[in-house]
Amino acid sequence: MLKMILDLHIAGGSAALASMFIPMVARKGGTTHRRSGWVFVAGMTTVSITALALSAARYLTDPRPEAKAFALFLFYIAILTGEGVSSGIRVLRAKNRPGRAGVWDIGLSTLLTATAVAMMVYGIVASRLLFTGFAVIGLVNGIRGLICAFAAPREQMHWWFRHMSSMLGSCIAAVTAFLVVNAPQAGFSRVSLVVWFTPAIVGSIAIGTWTQYYKRRFSGSRRASRGTFPAAAAEDLYTLPRTS
Repeated sequence: MLKMILDLHIAGGSAALASMFIPMVARKGGTTHRRSGWVFVAGMTTVSITALALSAARYLTDPRPEAKAFALFLFYIAILTGEGVSSGIRVLRAKNRPGRAGVWDIGLSTLLTATAVAMMVYGIVASRLLFTGFAVIGLVNGIRGLICAFAAPREQMHWWFRHMSSMLGSCIAAVTAFLVVNAPQAGFSRVSLVVWFTPAIVGSIAIGTWTQYYKRRFSGSRRASRGTFPAAAAEDLYTLPRTS
């Protein structure tokens, strides 16, 4: 059974890595963007679900304290990754209903926030910078999810930026997993801080740069207010069935 779950995990990760660059360069909201995006979402969803099972199995079957600690960390990473993929998609479904998030969105953000706090406490007590660092990332994402669930957005294109940052954050997770798995071949340990944090640092800079780029386009173009620029056109391009 575990072998089958591991095979699904690898297949999901491979699909995500193979498809993730296409939505970045394809026309936003177009057919290619959507179809390749759904491949990425399916791959990362598979990765998250199977990672929960694999890390739980490792915790229950490996008696070594170090293995159990890392299994808990990987379990938390699976929640962090799953929340990113989920929020990136569901924000499109609820973009016209700000402040009316469903039980799933609130529950997942709450779960991420709670596990991030637990991971941070453990990381500080055990002096594990890797655990503490990723706990900060999860805490920021979890709180942001709760704020988006209950607070009215301050930007017209709030859903665009959350969709973009969440999906790019999931891309960072996919790249990080690939690097961690292949780290020994490059002479690094799989728990190396360089391997774990480099994609997050580089990716965060890229997300910030891309966000500022679109903010300037949306706020600085008069064409947007006349409905001929993406700020208006994207409302139709990024339409998904509404759910609670």
